[in-house]
Amino acid sequence: LQPHLTSALSWRGAVYRYSRHSTQSPQARFRSQPPEGRSVVSGGRAPLMADPLKKKEIAALPVRRYEDVRSEIRSGDLAFCSGSYVFSKFIQGFTKSVWSHVGVIYRDDHLRRVFILESEVGIGVRLVPISKYLRDYHGRRRPYRGQIVIARVNPSLGDEQVRTAVSYGMDLLTKPYDNFEILRIAARIAFRVGRRTQDRKFICSELVDECYRAGGVKFVRRDNYISPDDIWRDPVVTKIARIH
Repeated sequence: LQPHLTSALSWRGAVYRYSRHSTQSPQARFRSQPPEGRSVVSGGRAPLMADPLKKKEIAALPVRRYEDVRSEIRSGDLAFCSGSYVFSKFIQGFTKSVWSHVGVIYRDDHLRRVFILESEVGIGVRLVPISKYLRDYHGRRRPYRGQIVIARVNPSLGDEQVRTAVSYGMDLLTKPYDNFEILRIAARIAFRVGRRTQDRKFICSELVDECYRAGGVKFVRRDNYISPDDIWRDPVVTKIARIH
């Protein structure tokens, strides 16, 4: 969701949790890949969640130029945003996390473009080039004000899973929200209320969750609401890079 209105380390296949008082560097507090062969499909997966991050830990991460990491980004990857806008801080405050937004990456090699498939409050479900985030966010000729981290579900999704997940989101490309819908979404974030089945207005993390569910992946939920931080802390989500 945007401004409109640990880690764990892998050691011989085991995942260890670190406390908030860990002396590990921010880089080390990110998760590495989960054990080989671990299923990302629901069932048989313990709901272990990583420790939450702090804003300063994300800000301290090494930054890679988007041009250098672009070739590594795949369809089905995740883009997590930690914004410094008013509505971003509202989301961070009520979800008690650094993350304010999340979207699904769609790579189109025929067009030679990499997009974020996202649900934007005030706009709806849309595709936006990552380059727009980094250079011309919302047409203001300024980059996104905050940090952007690319992550991946491991083990990686198969080609058919990716196509199904992305196609599900494409089918939801829709008309803009009205102002009342923005207030409803703000209230749902504040009180952790899940989306009604017939409601086609998604919070960003709900769109990501449902895309992945369509592809056969179920993220760990604490209740019927899912936030960007809930997805980030899922044990199968692994950092790729912080980009600018």
